[in-house]
Amino acid sequence: MRDTQISAITAVPKPRRGRRLLLVALGAGLVAATLAANGCSTTIPSRDPTGERFPAVVGQSLEKERTEMPGAFAGRPAVLLVGYKQGTQFDLDRWLLGLMQAGVDAELVEVPTIPGLVPTIASGWINDGMRSGIPREDWGSVVTLYGSAAKPVAELTGNENGRRSRVIVLDAEGTIVWFDDAGYSARKALEVAELVASLASEAG
Repeated sequence: MRDTQISAITAVPKPRRGRRLLLVALGAGLVAATLAANGCSTTIPSRDPTGERFPAVVGQSLEKERTEMPGAFAGRPAVLLVGYKQGTQFDLDRWLLGLMQAGVDAELVEVPTIPGLVPTIASGWINDGMRSGIPREDWGSVVTLYGSAAKPVAELTGNENGRRSRVIVLDAEGTIVWFDDAGYSARKALEVAELVASLASEAG
């Protein structure tokens, strides 16, 4: 389900506990991606949300903990990685590895984002499938969004060219200060690392 991604994670040192890279991402598994294709049939034009506040949404981690975003990351910068199709996994893996190698020091949470009624009904089954492919110690860093909770995120970035990850950097107040949906590059990963370090310094 996420074998490639897990291999990438274990290949490099993880950031210290409590300051992990935040990844908001659909594509945590093939099951989720399949349902996403059915549940997110409306194409929303892609847009750059830089300068906007990330919408208030509530998800649940794979540890079954309620997580409010962006409130859960208040007071510190966060990096979000959003995807909408199974094919996003390749770009997601590259971003994940590249950001970690670049030394990005922020919260690490993946959030599968799946609009639609069918995925909402099947959310428990989907989450169980994700747990089977993710080490237990990483369950707290995966927060799922379904249905009405996922819709504001899709509307925020648009879901055209769904194979590309949406990379979002939030400041300490939850405002989007950097956005990219053109695909991974090492240069951009370093840019994100520098920005996050600057934001962290400002947040004190």
